[in-house]
Amino acid sequence: MPLVISPRSLEFAQTLVRMNTVSAHSNLELIDFAREHLGTLGVRSRITYNKDRTKANLFATLGEGKPAGVIVSGHTDTVPWDGQAWSVDPLSAVVQDWPQDNDDAEAARTEPRLYGRGSADMKSFIAIALANAERFVESDSPFAVHFAFSYDEEVGCFGVRELIADMKEQDIRPLACIIGEPTSMIPAIAHKGVYRYRCCVRGKEAHSSLTPQSVNAIEMAARVVGKVRDMAEAFERSEPRYEGFDVPFSTASVGQFHGGIADNVVPRDAEFRYEFRNLPTSDVQKMQREVTAYAGRTEEAMKKVAPEAGFRFETICEVPSFLSSDSEPVTRLAQRLAGESRTTLVAFGTEAGIFKGAGIPTVVCGPGSIEQAHQPDEFVSLDQLARCEAFLQGLARTRDIR
Repeated sequence: MPLVISPRSLEFAQTLVRMNTVSAHSNLELIDFAREHLGTLGVRSRITYNKDRTKANLFATLGEGKPAGVIVSGHTDTVPWDGQAWSVDPLSAVVQDWPQDNDDAEAARTEPRLYGRGSADMKSFIAIALANAERFVESDSPFAVHFAFSYDEEVGCFGVRELIADMKEQDIRPLACIIGEPTSMIPAIAHKGVYRYRCCVRGKEAHSSLTPQSVNAIEMAARVVGKVRDMAEAFERSEPRYEGFDVPFSTASVGQFHGGIADNVVPRDAEFRYEFRNLPTSDVQKMQREVTAYAGRTEEAMKKVAPEAGFRFETICEVPSFLSSDSEPVTRLAQRLAGESRTTLVAFGTEAGIFKGAGIPTVVCGPGSIEQAHQPDEFVSLDQLARCEAFLQGLARTRDIR
């Protein structure tokens, strides 16, 4: 008999999707909803805020007094949808079948889907955990379950660092962590790191007829952009492969470039942003040092014309890579709960590397596919939600995570 998502869990998922928690906005509506719901079950929540108290993390222990157990983790923020061609309201949380004008007979048999921003990434996982919170509270399992819901994952995994710091301050020592990012309910044991940088270039402006008296910031920036591209090609050409990733080598790319004020003015300023997505087996700090060293050599000639000229680098975000194994107890637990003999690697970044870096064995396993995340008409199938609910209900009955 096929699994069916409970009406309560689906209602919670729709409620959370209808909340606008794009990273540029506050997530307090969702955090307050979770805290109030858990409060009705007698569960106290720890709230850690960002600097201006517009966003917050929530950490709650279900099974107070039991030995520390498993963290059920998710991020509350979503990416925006500006400029995307949606056929439904991104906050509608509508449930509907595959569009009727699709000619693919196989696709036409697809299960109903929940549409909306965050439906796959990753409010549905949080919603199903909340909808089943009472099971964790009343469970006779010998260990507690912790809910950990963070802010600003999508823009750099900023909130979870505060959450973990608070957890350590309270001497809470979880045995393991399950992060419900969309993996189609197949436990994921590795992902690349995501490191983003801003490079600001200061040159010396002049009329474009007097270029020898100037330092063209755009042209100097372009040289470093070319270095980043050379590195990307070198990774593809010669870096040892890590099979299992969609792209089995590290990547580098430039995402933004700004500079110049007029065609006949040698630009004084330019700025670009770039990223590395490094394999768990590669050294991203070495990559960044290679870029800054190249910029330093370029800067020598710039300063001969204008001593104030040069490069300045800023770190935008650091999301460490994640690497676990099939043999980890939490991986085997996730496989049992998901009914999966497989594990997978994922291309996208998560908070897993941060949890593992804090000494907490971690696995990534949640409903939906990253292929739908961040896209117009983002969706998660109700079948995936039902599998997720069975997974979490199984966790509530688990007596041993080894």
